[in-house]
Amino acid sequence: MVDFDRHVRRGHPVIFGFIILFSIIELAISAWLVSRFNLRHDYLSIDVRDRTRFLLFTSCWTIFFSLFYFALFLHSPSGGIMTSIVSHAAFLIITWIFWTAGAAAITAALGGGLNCDAHFTYCGQLNALEGFSWVVWIFVTFALLVVFLRGIAASRRGDGFRGGLVA
Repeated sequence: MVDFDRHVRRGHPVIFGFIILFSIIELAISAWLVSRFNLRHDYLSIDVRDRTRFLLFTSCWTIFFSLFYFALFLHSPSGGIMTSIVSHAAFLIITWIFWTAGAAAITAALGGGLNCDAHFTYCGQLNALEGFSWVVWIFVTFALLVVFLRGIAASRRGDGFRGGLVA
């Protein structure tokens, strides 16, 4: 059997670093758009306004908890309930649901994206908001898949889902 502990020890900070980085980018875009929408009331529709606010919440949620899990994993990758497979799975499932809902909702509100030749207000920013939301969704999906695979490996070695991501 191949030992993936070394890969998880290296990969966890990398994938969580990307999740944090792109969530910060999403936070900046969505916060700027929400401030403009609140100040000028020039949003395309109420759907776009509300979905941008939800993506602002989702990016804040992701940054806060990803930093928490990132720091805990660097401190103690193999011990503790907070670095366990079940804890990571619970966080990533909730986060995945938020990003799926947010990315799909903004995509639906924008009709799959805006053609900036038609001179929509905040066209480039809204397209970036949509694009980066799908980027974060991809990273969270990948992290969730790895956690599930590590859960299967932990159950086979007898640790169960309470075991750590690394043995």
